[in-house]
Amino acid sequence: MKGKRLYGELGEDFAVRILQSRGYQLIEKNFRSSYGEIDIIVRDGDTYVFVEVKTRWSKKFGFAVEAVTPAKIHKIKRAIDYYFLVKKLKRVKSRIEVVAIDIEEGKLLNAKIVKVD
Repeated sequence: MKGKRLYGELGEDFAVRILQSRGYQLIEKNFRSSYGEIDIIVRDGDTYVFVEVKTRWSKKFGFAVEAVTPAKIHKIKRAIDYYFLVKKLKRVKSRIEVVAIDIEEGKLLNAKIVKVD
C-alpha cells in the first residue's frame, strides 16, 4: 500500500503545480471526513474548486478520467457540504474538477482538467 500512496502523492503534487500554473490558489490538500476525501481544495478567484486527482501509471486499467464515477462525484459532494460546515463557511460559489493524469512507461501522455457538472 505504501507504493500506491506514494504514486497518489506524486500525482497530487503534479496536479497542484498544474492548478497553480493556471492561477489557482492552494487552500488545502487531503481533506478527510467520514463522507470521503477531497484531494485538493483551491480557489479560482471567488470560487472554491474541489479537485479529485486521478493518475494512471499504465493504460492497462483505462484512462484516468474514466475512473471518476457518478458514485465518486456523489461522495465528493457530500464531503464538500461537510467541509463548508466544519470550516463555518457560508455556502459560496464552488465547483468540482478532476485533474486526470495518464502516464505510460514513465512518460506523461496526458494531463488535463475536467470540470464536473
